[in-house]
Amino acid sequence: MKTKQANRITRRQYLQTAAAAFALPAVVPARLLAAETAPSNRVTVALIGHGCMGQGHLRRLIGDKDFQVLAVCDPDKIRRDEGLRRVEAAYAADRDKPSYRGCTAVNDYRDVLARKDIDAVVIATPDHWHTLQSVDAVKAGKDVYCEKPVSLTVDEGRRLVQAVRRYGRIFQTGTQYRSIPAIRQVVNFVRGGGLGKVKHVFVLWSTLRGALSDPRLAKYAAALDIEKNGSSPVPLNFDLPGEPTPEGLDWDIWIGPAPAHPYNPAYHVNPIPGVVPWCFHEEFGAASVTWHHSHSADVVQYALGYENSGPVEFIHPSDGTYPTLTCRYQNGTLLHVVEHWGQVKSLYHAVPDNARLDGNFGGVFVGERGWLTSMSAGGPVTGGPEEIFNEMKMSSRAVNIGENDHHANWLNCIRTRQQPSCPEEIGHRGASLGHLTIITYRQGKNLTWDPQKEIFPNNDAANRLLTKPKRAPWQL
Repeated sequence: MKTKQANRITRRQYLQTAAAAFALPAVVPARLLAAETAPSNRVTVALIGHGCMGQGHLRRLIGDKDFQVLAVCDPDKIRRDEGLRRVEAAYAADRDKPSYRGCTAVNDYRDVLARKDIDAVVIATPDHWHTLQSVDAVKAGKDVYCEKPVSLTVDEGRRLVQAVRRYGRIFQTGTQYRSIPAIRQVVNFVRGGGLGKVKHVFVLWSTLRGALSDPRLAKYAAALDIEKNGSSPVPLNFDLPGEPTPEGLDWDIWIGPAPAHPYNPAYHVNPIPGVVPWCFHEEFGAASVTWHHSHSADVVQYALGYENSGPVEFIHPSDGTYPTLTCRYQNGTLLHVVEHWGQVKSLYHAVPDNARLDGNFGGVFVGERGWLTSMSAGGPVTGGPEEIFNEMKMSSRAVNIGENDHHANWLNCIRTRQQPSCPEEIGHRGASLGHLTIITYRQGKNLTWDPQKEIFPNNDAANRLLTKPKRAPWQL
């Protein structure tokens, strides 16, 4: 059996994987910006949020001849100016015009949405901004690609779905792992009954220990109290000391609809310390939901056929029925969250001891006929018995993250007005699975859930956690 450490994806691996998902050169050669698409036919787009993930999105956008980036928006002057420089350098090289000036750097996203020459936006801001910026964007007539999770509460997600539909826009959730060919083949096989009835599914869920142990946070050890808070499976509200706001950072805009907190570099600092450094704090992010669970939920619920719904029961480990928090779907399938893949063997004995379980952003499916993985960033698809792979007729079990066509699918749907692969409802349901898991942890007991009405029947305390107020004047 592999050790606990060998089965856990590390924070470093997570950061590397997230960056690899957008592995294109920083300055795109002219050959990648071919002129077949006339300027009048390009989809004009703005990037909102030029952090670690935003940089990857920008590389993808300027490397695609069918997009034209007209604006880079960020409340941090260093980041937005660097984004502007990258866009202008790429387009200048393509057009052989060193003085190209077709892009602007913008501080406030509302100024982007007011522009009539921008067709669509990519939102890669901290989680607490995702819903409001997406809703404002569709109201302004923009199509949207929004990073996951699309919300911080179930209520936010439902409001987002309603707005996208009311204004008739194209919305793509940034859960790109479903768009990797090998993963898509696995989930379609499971969805089509290839494993027979799926009895158990396993996905990873991390505590705060890894995030709070980041060396850059060492000076705040007393406020973070890793000994007390490191084992928390949910994001917490930390009272970190205020420090001088860096020149060029509009901290009031960065905070936006979240409750006011003084600036602290644990949330935002340059150089960029990595992916989602703020998400251990419950006002800005959703810990595991942000790190990886939204990706896993998207892949798993699609494979189970519940991508537009959700579980009907959340079973807390204190109940004693299962050793880790477990979700039950209407058809009886159980989804277990585990801290590391070794628990699939040691606690549930669900796969052979010699099974190779590595990676993240998906899950382990155990059915009547065998088992399969749908993880990325950990090697090839694994499973058993071997005849399952013979039936799948996989040309390769390799999981190549760079093969995902998620942005291309969004672009095509902007033009055809068809539904993209992960539209608003699916993005909402994937995020909701994580939010409901967090509520179950906070309540410390079993909860019954109605996925149609999106309420906990006869449980006012749990229902109050489905929403949270926003700081004035930022309202949905």
